[in-house]
Amino acid sequence: MTDQSRIPSSEITPETVYRRRRELIGAGLASPLLALAGCTEAKSPVAANQAQDSPNGFITRDVKTRFEDVTSYNNFYEFGTGKADPAKFAHTLQTKPWIVTVGGEAELTGSFHLDNFLKGHAVQDRIYRLRCVEGWSMVIPWQGIPLADILKRFKPNSKAKYVAFTTKADYKQMPGMAYNSIDWPYREGLRMDEAMNPLTILATGLYGKPMPKQNGAPLRLVVPWKYGFKSIKSIVRIDFVEKMPQTSWNMLQPEEYGFYSNVNPAVDHPRWSQASERRIAGTESKLFAQRIATLPFNGYAAQVAHLYKGMDLRKWF
Repeated sequence: MTDQSRIPSSEITPETVYRRRRELIGAGLASPLLALAGCTEAKSPVAANQAQDSPNGFITRDVKTRFEDVTSYNNFYEFGTGKADPAKFAHTLQTKPWIVTVGGEAELTGSFHLDNFLKGHAVQDRIYRLRCVEGWSMVIPWQGIPLADILKRFKPNSKAKYVAFTTKADYKQMPGMAYNSIDWPYREGLRMDEAMNPLTILATGLYGKPMPKQNGAPLRLVVPWKYGFKSIKSIVRIDFVEKMPQTSWNMLQPEEYGFYSNVNPAVDHPRWSQASERRIAGTESKLFAQRIATLPFNGYAAQVAHLYKGMDLRKWF
């Protein structure tokens, strides 16, 4: 159930702001002076942020976000640009049958019904922080399968340097696609070592329930050390490729959204600070929580910083 009254109006990005932003991006006119509501406030953290995680990073003891907030406040532009739009409109998404196509530089390729695609893999529990590029964050209990376990089944060859992902695109089922600011379908990608990292999962559920449609049913990526838009939803295609794949937000605004998009408080978005975040978590009163400092790699540096050794993270943002 959507209840935006629980969130102070000053913390909600108005739909009109999002629509205008998308119009400007589509026209190539986005200005550094254009700031999203809620992002301009993300400059002065007033609370410390110390991740309390298991050694492997699979489970955080940070206070979890409530199920009703996870499922009513998120981005899924195929269903609209407002935070409440996915919960309102995603009921039109048909998730059965669901086919996942695997292609590219691998020994085994083809199209698979979801049950067969996931067959033989045990679902694991993970509790991860999710940091949106807009300056808010959640803590979500996911259920899913390590992406590495699935990718290995298809035996990628030596040319497979990256993995590309594609979201379902159906104008009848996804009314937000009528707004053509994105070159649909939505696309994302990872370097192969990122895809094979144990933290990266293909999620099939959250809070012990099947993945809600508004959160990316029936299959979505979760990469907890990257900004949330990298965790692509409702996946229908996975390709092993040799060259860095095109990704949707990078195609729209490459100077604002890099391919890697690792959470990095030292590299601001051109139009707002990334130094802090508004953590939506806990009981109802905690929805009004003060800002906390953002951690490098969203608190997962111990598990992933080595992947970027020697890289200039200001250049490769």
